[in-house]
Amino acid sequence: MQRSVRYTLAMIMLVVASVASARPGEGDVAPDYLGRDRSGNEIHVSALRGKVVIVTFWASWCGYCMKELPILAAIQKLAGPAQLQVVAVSHDDSLDIFTKIRNKLKDLDLILTYDAGDQRIAKPYGVKGIPHMVMISRDGRIAHTHVGYGEDMLDDIASEINELLAAPAPPTNAAPASPAAVASP
Repeated sequence: MQRSVRYTLAMIMLVVASVASARPGEGDVAPDYLGRDRSGNEIHVSALRGKVVIVTFWASWCGYCMKELPILAAIQKLAGPAQLQVVAVSHDDSLDIFTKIRNKLKDLDLILTYDAGDQRIAKPYGVKGIPHMVMISRDGRIAHTHVGYGEDMLDDIASEINELLAAPAPPTNAAPASPAAVASP
């Protein structure tokens, strides 16, 4: 009896742990909190409703990530800030390194945020490594996720962005997608 109780508890803990660390998938409401911008303002997916949002997790030591940021800035400029917003979340860097890199990248018209050691931005997105990109549709739902991608994926990524930009914005009177499980910290 005691053995079956322990086994049952172990199985419950395993299920809870796997659900807690699960990455949200396509169609799920995107986790809302994205950090703070250069001015200290909180950035939330819900505030960007109506735009396509690309959230990319990067670090200064990731060569591909550092190549990607100017490309994403150019795509955002081409689409227009009313249509597309890129939020680049620094992951796995110290605050000092992030601040130095952010200052070097000041001419890129991206929102650059910092994910502290507690990873309160990365964890809800299920980030385990970089590069990690999440494309969010105009209604705040995850449309595509790319993990560990490279230059060979650029055509697919560009097609997905174009597809999202071509989709109509949700009606302004529609209730935003926001389940209680996606609360900001």
